[in-house]
Amino acid sequence: MKKAVIFGVGLIGGSFARSLKKAGVFETVVGMGRSQASMQRALELGIIDVIGGDVQQALAGADLVLLAAPVAQTEAILAAIAPHLQPGTVVTDAGSTKSDVVAAARSALAGKVAQFVPGHPIAGRETNGPEAAIDDLYVGKKVVLTALAENSAADVERVAAAWRACGAIIHRLSPEEHDKVFAAVSHLPHLLAYALVDDIARKPHADLLFQYAASGFRDFTRIAGSSPEMWRDISLANQAALLTELDAYMAQLAALRGRLAAGDGAGLEHVYGNAQRARHQWITAIETAEAPQLADKAD
Repeated sequence: MKKAVIFGVGLIGGSFARSLKKAGVFETVVGMGRSQASMQRALELGIIDVIGGDVQQALAGADLVLLAAPVAQTEAILAAIAPHLQPGTVVTDAGSTKSDVVAAARSALAGKVAQFVPGHPIAGRETNGPEAAIDDLYVGKKVVLTALAENSAADVERVAAAWRACGAIIHRLSPEEHDKVFAAVSHLPHLLAYALVDDIARKPHADLLFQYAASGFRDFTRIAGSSPEMWRDISLANQAALLTELDAYMAQLAALRGRLAAGDGAGLEHVYGNAQRARHQWITAIETAEAPQLADKAD
């Protein structure tokens, strides 16, 4: 593959570009974005080789296009791409929601939707912008592909191969399965972290509280440092599934409050113990699943 075009050269898109350049997969990486300052910075940092201006020129001869912009921008970007999308070009995305992205792709690309392979890298940091991009962000991390019925096996494999070159491990889900899963394990935790920090910040003695907040608070709220614009879009895009998970969590909190109010130590310990065991099992499963692939890549 010779040419990649990346819309959004911050943490996700920029790290994808850095990883592919390090692996020598593409000869040229073209960056596209709303902020000329960010594009210029990405060029200075060597994340991209060219700042794209005209969409038609940027897409000419492109093998792969990645959309790494907030999900609410997906349809507009795809609509701009559609008239200039050549038969040999494959488009993918890095959005944290998939059902809405698929709907946007069908609307914007119409008869060219077969060239769009939806994806979601399960990796990130609480920082953003070109300076946040690193070349090993995806090493050992999952990338979920939610391929469409219209996609050819070759196009799906092109996207998978690019992510494997970044060191990622490919998983597959349907768009609907993806959104239900990530509402529970990603979107809800972000909502909770934002809510807690916002609650503390609004208290009249917030300065005192933050002064004594230590590692537990920092670890629990780390993701509240993420992009508010991005997570606003994700929350609204996955509204139905997120509301379902939020209602279940509020019921859990109500039950815990009842135990606390009743002085039910045994009941609290039972919940805490179950959570501790589940977390230990999860960590063990993650380590078991990822260690062999990492070892293979290291060899």
